[in-house]
Amino acid sequence: MKISNEAQIIIDESPNKVELEAALEKINGLLRAQKIQPTELQWTILINHINEMIKRSKAGEKMAVVDPAMFEEVSKEALRMADKVVQLIGNLPQDEMYVLSIHFEAARQNEE
Repeated sequence: MKISNEAQIIIDESPNKVELEAALEKINGLLRAQKIQPTELQWTILINHINEMIKRSKAGEKMAVVDPAMFEEVSKEALRMADKVVQLIGNLPQDEMYVLSIHFEAARQNEE
């Protein structure tokens, strides 16, 4: 996992650093299993998103509802990985899975 200085700062300054690092380790494993390699910028954006997801989970906040139909073109693999991360973090609505899946789908397309 190649991360930028900016991404490392997000991790280091997170009030949920332990949970964030655990989630990132899980995500890295999921991505490697699918042979997906996000760019440094994609990692930075993903790390920030995961950090915010953990904050919402702990605060019991819910994001805006999304229409699953908007995500019909996202691969099953990206949705499956996102679902595993949402389950790992816990206390999040299923809508989070759809939004998170976009990160995995974008990184998946790096290879194409």
